[in-house]
Amino acid sequence: MKPFPFHTLMVQGTTSDAGKSTVVAALCRLLKNAGVKVAPFKPQNMALNSAVTEDGGEIGRAQALQAIAAGLAPHTDMNPVLLKPSSNTGAQVVIHGKVRAEMNARDYHQYKTIAMDAVLESYARLREQYQSVIVEGAGSPAEINLRDRDIANMGFAEAVDCPVILVADIDRGGVFAHFVGTLSCLSQSEQDRIIGFVINRFRGDISLLEPGLDWLEQQTGKPVLAVLPYLHGLFLDAEDAVQPVQASQGAFKIVVQPVQASQGAFKIVVPSVPRMSNHTDFDALRVHPGVDLQFVRHGEAKPACDLLIIPGSKNTRGDLDWLLQQGWGDYISRHLRYGGKVIGICGGFQMLGTSVADPHGVEGVAGQSRGLGLLAMHTELTQAKRLAQVSGQCAFADADVAGYEIHMGVSSGPALERPAFYFDGRGEGAISDDGQVLGSYLHGMFDAPQAGAALLRWAGLDSAHTVDTAQLREASLDRLAEAALPLYQALCGQNPVKNNDGSNTT
Repeated sequence: MKPFPFHTLMVQGTTSDAGKSTVVAALCRLLKNAGVKVAPFKPQNMALNSAVTEDGGEIGRAQALQAIAAGLAPHTDMNPVLLKPSSNTGAQVVIHGKVRAEMNARDYHQYKTIAMDAVLESYARLREQYQSVIVEGAGSPAEINLRDRDIANMGFAEAVDCPVILVADIDRGGVFAHFVGTLSCLSQSEQDRIIGFVINRFRGDISLLEPGLDWLEQQTGKPVLAVLPYLHGLFLDAEDAVQPVQASQGAFKIVVQPVQASQGAFKIVVPSVPRMSNHTDFDALRVHPGVDLQFVRHGEAKPACDLLIIPGSKNTRGDLDWLLQQGWGDYISRHLRYGGKVIGICGGFQMLGTSVADPHGVEGVAGQSRGLGLLAMHTELTQAKRLAQVSGQCAFADADVAGYEIHMGVSSGPALERPAFYFDGRGEGAISDDGQVLGSYLHGMFDAPQAGAALLRWAGLDSAHTVDTAQLREASLDRLAEAALPLYQALCGQNPVKNNDGSNTT
């Protein structure tokens, strides 16, 4: 195979969720397998799913997945600017893994010139350390209103003078219009740096697509580098929003689809709070064959369940108000009265206490809110954020546990005298005196097979089945790499577009 010819290659999409994240992950895995020292990079990411890095910062979850694909430990240089929305118009701005400020959209737009300095610093370090850097854009380069001061798409590509491939999702329709329309919104120099197109999530007879491929190449003068197949059953960390249950899960698009188990399975309900963060906490539960996990959204009926899990939140007091307005307080009281179990994770853990105070206005308007009153503790939100990878033991079972903490706030009170976990001899979290409520700051508590099984036994499911999320993730990355091989070969100048069966189409 010819060597990979690009030191830096950027993957942009015609829309959000076109498949940029998984194309980058697939190329990173292919380059790693080819013996190339490769790193992923995303200049700016907006997501509420984040990961803690080895250097003690946080980055978007998708970049952590791409790092794993490349055989690397996640590092803050891989995503130097992370925006974590706390409202419809404001977000926490994380630079090089650390919180810099809370800004509204207009103020951040002015701040982009400073953020670009951080982006270029991180890129320069990666470029020096690695043979190839595969860059992921954000959203679409055709968003005219965001072109000024752009650091996420063509603004970055122009600054470092790198080639771009453009990805579109054929499963949602309009793929040719997406390509042609996107090109028409770009300047000539930006159009010139696009070296080809990638059609994503295709299923069917590719011979029926060929006239469209010919037309697209004639219209634009640019080649279709690959048509990537639609794959089922991938286990990949979601970049951000939870998709509806009816949404399809396909290849080259990071999505989250709750897996519904058979009738009579152990039922878990998760309130889909407006600012839910790190819902990857539930990935291991979604694929457990004995579990039926359901997210309940605004206004939806609340089914009876065995276990209720209150998720993490980027706006704890705001999401707590939402829970109470949606009637979850009465639901939880009834659920506990009938013997159900409750787990609160991170922001959800804070909500379980008697009160949550935000004296500095860290997540919104300063003030204090009454909690759900299920644990005797009080939480005060702080301006300092705790970021740590941790491991230890479950306090309620003989099982090892590992994960990460990522929160702003300190909890105190007698409830903490009965911890849920122990990390290096330090008690963490809490279990109520009656044993029905468990809370913790630990994200990823279900991911380790032993801990996941122990938590489900605590909640009432005695199953011998365990889920190894790391193994599932590795297998999915290998499947992505295999499916993306035609793209890799085309980039190396070897092969034309291929059918799903590997035969040539041109």
